[in-house]
Amino acid sequence: MEFSLEQLRELVTILNKTDITELTLESGDLRLSIRKSETKVAALPTNVSASALSAPVIDTVQHNVPTHSATIADSLPAKKLIEITSPMVGTFYRSPAPDEPPFIELGDVVKKGSTVCIIEAMKLMNEIESESTGKIVEILVENTQPVEYGQVLMRLEPI
Repeated sequence: MEFSLEQLRELVTILNKTDITELTLESGDLRLSIRKSETKVAALPTNVSASALSAPVIDTVQHNVPTHSATIADSLPAKKLIEITSPMVGTFYRSPAPDEPPFIELGDVVKKGSTVCIIEAMKLMNEIESESTGKIVEILVENTQPVEYGQVLMRLEPI
């Protein structure tokens, strides 16, 4: 049994609408495990966000799919938000090193060209810069989470 990327995304979307926290499918040599993990953000509203998944690999495929993301966008008037997307497949990092503070936090104002995160790809640390000036209203990816090309990492309210 093989799954297409679109089938996996549809499965994750359906699972996010349920109380199921873990699902494992096995067929022949393929084992697919999907686990939800919850991030709690004090005094901030949250929304549901399904992360993109990579294509399945024969043997074992495991993905931690966050069900909540940090956001303050729900309380904003209907304004066009600017999305910062991943320019590559890799691992998302909020800070330059494990013992250092994050580049940005919710509510921070960033200027065009400011570093907002790092995407590690093939052992190279790629600094991702904001292409616009704005206030961070959503951070959709957890630290050390795998990301896909084009995946929305965060949103800015233009100022």
